[in-house]
Amino acid sequence: MTLSWRRLRPGRHSSKHSRHVEAGGDIELTIPSHFRCPISLDMMTDPVTLSTGITYDRQSIEKWIEAGNVTCPTTNQVLTTLEPIPNHTIRKMIQDWCVEKKSFGVERIPTPRIPVSSVEVAEILSRVTSAAEKKDRAGCRELVHKVKTLTKESERNKRCIVANGAASALAAAFGAFSTAGGFHENVGVLEEILSALTLIFPLDAEASVKLGSTDSLHGMVRFLDGVDLSQRRNAVLVLKEALSFDKQKTSALEEIDGALESLVKLIKEPICPSSTKASLVIIYHMLNSTSSSSSRENVKERFVQMGLVSMLSELLVDAERRICEKALGVLDSICGSKQGREEARDNALTMPVVVKKMLRVSDLATEFAVSILWKLCKKDQREDDEGGLALEVLQVGAFQKLLLLLQVGCAERTKEKATELLKLLNLHRARLECIDSMDFKELKRPF
Repeated sequence: MTLSWRRLRPGRHSSKHSRHVEAGGDIELTIPSHFRCPISLDMMTDPVTLSTGITYDRQSIEKWIEAGNVTCPTTNQVLTTLEPIPNHTIRKMIQDWCVEKKSFGVERIPTPRIPVSSVEVAEILSRVTSAAEKKDRAGCRELVHKVKTLTKESERNKRCIVANGAASALAAAFGAFSTAGGFHENVGVLEEILSALTLIFPLDAEASVKLGSTDSLHGMVRFLDGVDLSQRRNAVLVLKEALSFDKQKTSALEEIDGALESLVKLIKEPICPSSTKASLVIIYHMLNSTSSSSSRENVKERFVQMGLVSMLSELLVDAERRICEKALGVLDSICGSKQGREEARDNALTMPVVVKKMLRVSDLATEFAVSILWKLCKKDQREDDEGGLALEVLQVGAFQKLLLLLQVGCAERTKEKATELLKLLNLHRARLECIDSMDFKELKRPF
């Protein structure tokens, strides 16, 4: 088998994308067969040998193994180990051949980094656990930093580290140092652990349970309440993961001083979209937890008193799609309380932005928006004989959008709410000319 290599112009940098044909035409070079991967048939750049003695390119054989195969593709023999061994001899031979053929435009393959093995990962994590038990801050921090470095090197390393239970070991270490001594003495190692955990998302159930312990929750809230932006971001991301498997832990979070205020601060003073989304998800879980009704109402009132309704209204003006969905979900939950509805009605921005997001973001966002309007208008119907809020809703064009929603289809519960809203708004249409349909000429809808 041959491969065409074209000579480069004198002085030009060798590149497979910038080749020049000389007057003599193409020059064909034959790649030695033992330099080719038996799977891809391309020249190997990172040759590795299986337990059967056959050499393959690492990328090709790892795809084969990750697909669930436990046999050698060439011999069909069952592999005694799934950890391929780097073949340095073949790799050096390929590099020497590339150097020899440099004049023909052949580039020398770089020396690849040797990926971490399962045995090495298990050893590191065992030492992390031991250091945490001994309360060895410096030793544990150094080992966690090593885990971070290996994780960042390649996706292959990350998969190996995750598969060997790194999340659980790091979560256990975080809990150990959250209880040992003062927070300020351990802040360095705790920060390093949080940073490492953000690299191996999503966390497994075992790690989430450990991070949901009272000591770990207190530790994360301390970071949330700090001034370092990186620490606050990492803390809220890990906290969201910790609550994803056990939403009942939100009850314990509610009791920690400064927890609610720190979450609201991430919305008022955003660090990045991911931290804002994480904060909204946590708040949503807190507002819809399985705790007692009185506890949920108390949490809603606390968030309202912090000015969350106005923050959400301002956030919805130009937020990205995922943030809009979560912000509308939180606002819908808050409007389940009397104080929340009053705050929403008093905010001049709430109605326009909620109606604007209908049919513009996603089906979920539309469901939340209809639910918010339904809660506000139904309550307004009972308490306000003037129908003031209904007139405001008509003014911002909700009637047309609700009609359109019924035409394009939606969930049954949302359809019921939209129908009730249309009946209510229709009673007040005579008092106000609806917005001209031309106002919706430029409206972009997701259907």
